This record gives sequence, C-alpha cells and structure tokens, in this order.
Amino acid sequence: MSLTDEDRKLDDEVAAHRTPEHDVDPLFVNRWSPRAMTGEPLAEAEFLPLFEAARWAPSAFNNQHWRFVYATRDDDEWETFVDLLTENNQAWATDASVLVAIFSKTTFEHNGEPALTHSFDTGAAWQNLALEGTRRDLALHPMAGFDWERIHDALGVPEDEFDAEAMVAIGKQAATDTLPEELQEREVPSDRKPLADIVSHGSFE
Repeated sequence: MSLTDEDRKLDDEVAAHRTPEHDVDPLFVNRWSPRAMTGEPLAEAEFLPLFEAARWAPSAFNNQHWRFVYATRDDDEWETFVDLLTENNQAWATDASVLVAIFSKTTFEHNGEPALTHSFDTGAAWQNLALEGTRRDLALHPMAGFDWERIHDALGVPEDEFDAEAMVAIGKQAATDTLPEELQEREVPSDRKPLADIVSHGSFE
C-alpha cells in the first residue's frame, strides 16, 4: 500500500476532536482506539503486515523483546482469548476479527541479565503495529482489562521469562450505534494534554 495525498490528511472524525500544535504526519493524529468493529473476518494478508511493522521497532541490544500471540475468530483458540477478557471488554471485543496478547521478554538473550527496558521497547513495537493498522483503515483497541493471573497458562507462555503487557482487538471499524449504549458516547478520538504539560526544558520543574 502506498500513501496518497488523502492518507496525509486528518480524518474528518479525528479533526473534530484533535488539533496538533505542530506539523506532524497526520498518521500519528489519526490513530485512535475504536471499540466498534464489524465482526468480519480478516485475511492474513490484511493483518500480518501489522506484525511486520512491529518487527522493525528499536530495542536495546537488538533483543527484540516483544512477542505476539493471536487468534482469529475462526480459530479453535478464539474462545480462550475471549475468556481472558473482562466482561466489559467482552461486551464489544467479541466483534473483533483478531485478538492479540502482547508479552515482553524480561531478560537479554546474549547474557541472561535483566532487560530493564523490555516494556519500553515492546511499547515501541505496539506503536508500530498500531500505526500500520491505522494506515490500513483498521480499528485497533489495546486493553488492560484481562485476567493477568491466567494469561500465561492459558496461552502457554513461560511466566518466568515473559511479562504480559496488554491485549489488543483488531478489526474493521463499525458504526458507533453497534456498541452497547453505555459505550457509544465514549466512541470518539480522545484529545491530548497540551505539549507544555508533558515536555520540560532543562529540568522537570
């Protein structure tokens, strides 16, 4: 997929809620986290490129800490992934096409020492994944609402080697009115704090 002039504009829905303070690529601003998804299946060619984008994220000592475990709605494991979600997330995420669990390796492979930036680096991989999904007009919503105690055993991930980081729902975006009523008013791109609130020059104070 190549970028067109249309790709380099803010989506109308996003522009109604977000205004960047400086000139950045609209892809960054257009990324948000819709919950409304159609439930249509996605072909591998539609979602595997998201993991390819994640693969190229930076990492300390090139350890590539991130690991992604996924299931599509056609897989036998789908219900295992759904069952890990909280009831609030199950109410909408069952309409996703793909559910993903994200883990990070807590040690370096070359020496076995603790990798203090494993979560930071895996977050960079998630951002790559999310931006590629946005570029492809897919809806992606990250979640912390899942069973943190069961996820390793449920998905066969060694708990002594990997930390759970998040789960993500991926699908084709649907109309807001397909969501439970209590979620519909929240289905808008959220704004951000002013730059002055998050960037300090010289010292934190």
